[in-house]
Amino acid sequence: MRISIRFKWTVLISIVILLAYIFVGVLAMRTVGNVASVNEINTFTTKLVIGGIVVFIIGVLVSFYAVTLVLNDLKKINRTIDDLNKKPDSDSRIKLRKRNDEIYDMTVNINKMLDRMQAYTNQQKEFVEDVSHELRTPVAVLEGHLSMLQRWGKDDPEVLNDSINSSLQELKRMQSLIQEMLDLTRVEQIDSAYLEQTTEVKPLFTQVYNDFKMLHPDFVINFDDDIREGSKVKIYRNHLEQVLVILLDNAFKYSADRKEINLAASTNSALLEVVVQDYGLGIAKNDLKRIFNRFYRVDKARSRKRGGNGLGLSIAKRLIEIYHGSLEVESVVGSGTVFKIELPLVQEEPEEEDTTENTEKEK
Repeated sequence: MRISIRFKWTVLISIVILLAYIFVGVLAMRTVGNVASVNEINTFTTKLVIGGIVVFIIGVLVSFYAVTLVLNDLKKINRTIDDLNKKPDSDSRIKLRKRNDEIYDMTVNINKMLDRMQAYTNQQKEFVEDVSHELRTPVAVLEGHLSMLQRWGKDDPEVLNDSINSSLQELKRMQSLIQEMLDLTRVEQIDSAYLEQTTEVKPLFTQVYNDFKMLHPDFVINFDDDIREGSKVKIYRNHLEQVLVILLDNAFKYSADRKEINLAASTNSALLEVVVQDYGLGIAKNDLKRIFNRFYRVDKARSRKRGGNGLGLSIAKRLIEIYHGSLEVESVVGSGTVFKIELPLVQEEPEEEDTTENTEKEK
């Protein structure tokens, strides 16, 4: 049989109050019995019993009221959870009057958790919709070419060749999109072991600079290296390289007439600061806030021609944030774009002095 928590706690609190009163009453009776007459003792006993009844009734009422207040808050929490169970995408939240107690703190944390869960759900929903949208075009193109070839195109060598080339191009784009989606999924599920990895900065930047210099001989690539020897950042080497490749690849991809890229890296006492600058198309102010969103492309037609799927910057941003860094962007349309990275350096512990050696020198 289910017993109400209100009844259980009311009875428990009332019993505790009654036992405390009886204990105090017994002590009082012993004290009075040593100094008072029989009539006075009887009068005191009567008053003590009446007082006990009054205290018990008041205790029951007060405990019932107190438990009811707590249960009302719990009922609000329960109703909100029921609403969310019936409609998972509901924006229902627990509403309690602000006060300084544990239940209010708990509701604030629950609401924050619900906000995060809803944001995650919305992101997954948007992700599925975006993926469906992105794959719809190449699938439609492939279907169109194959249907045409099936009907009559296979008999025309020129049409057959064009259709095969177009189909292969769309397949490569789908392959690129799927690979980037896999990369994005891996970013969201990074193994905790990677979070403890450290990377020496200077050799990595030198390697990336040399790689891009070889890949783009028609570009002027300026590398301003102000990295202190031996500087390390707390990030898995491949992840830092991936971020640099994404930013530099974008810089080359969206450069216009002026084929020049600036890469600058410097270290101070606490941070690694990186700047990747191009002099290309630039990004409009309204688009700057959205360029890190999944599948967002400033100019979808141009991006598609350049092979972009709109996932690279989202991957880069997420990687940097996972390692407690920041990735910001500034841009002027027609003048170019600047991406800035900040990552915390690994703070090296000062070497302990060799006390033995110092003692020998003093001697």
